[in-house]
Amino acid sequence: MSLRITILGSGSRGNAALVCTERVRVLVDAGFSYRQLSKRMAEVGESADELDAVLVSHEHSDHISGLKTLIKKQKKPTPVYLTERTAGALDWGDVEPTVETFQAGARLTIGDLEVDTFTTPHDAVDPVGFCFQSGGFKIAQATDLGYLTESIKHRIRGADMLILESNHDLDMLKVGPYPWFVKQRVMSRVGHLSNDAVSEYLTSEFDHSTRILVLAHLSGNNNHPEVARMFAGDALQQSGACDTRLLVAKQGEPSEVFEF
Repeated sequence: MSLRITILGSGSRGNAALVCTERVRVLVDAGFSYRQLSKRMAEVGESADELDAVLVSHEHSDHISGLKTLIKKQKKPTPVYLTERTAGALDWGDVEPTVETFQAGARLTIGDLEVDTFTTPHDAVDPVGFCFQSGGFKIAQATDLGYLTESIKHRIRGADMLILESNHDLDMLKVGPYPWFVKQRVMSRVGHLSNDAVSEYLTSEFDHSTRILVLAHLSGNNNHPEVARMFAGDALQQSGACDTRLLVAKQGEPSEVFEF
């Protein structure tokens, strides 16, 4: 095992993932309570008190709601990696974190894990996505983005595993319970990626060398796992990427542990 990842939960009510190598354990976002993070990590044989670092993609609550308590509970100083502008948007209260700031586009080295960062088009102060590399393997995560920029497409190319947002079904969103201004925000170029947008990308530009595709950050009100799976599955079949394994991340429980 050179690289492994577990999606601890993904959706509108909370997001977190755990990336591990032979030497380090890195939490990506902390959008659940400390109790939930501890529970979910224990379910996959890990401890929330033994992290080597935390990466923060942006400051929205479904990505950082458990961060302060998590850092406070750590048995050792645990650095939090985030952009300088994102760091300035957080209220740490009485917590004194060890902060490591970076600029979007930078490559981070955490033990034997390399993390490439890239800007995502989302309505946060300085949101980023991540590509994780170790032992010759690559995992890309692109969520919370209104559209797939050419830069992002370039960054995620060549990934062994791709975690890609498939947030909403356009028809469900349009007739759903959200106020119109929220619907406009979700559909905007700094909102969230739709099933249709994912389908278009998979049909025309998806890298067939990607072995695992995980659809993530599904809306609880404006999407359904089987609808997202249908859109993506049809697109993969149409593009000829028949060997790619397709999964949908869940909000309420961890995924399997993916190992490379």
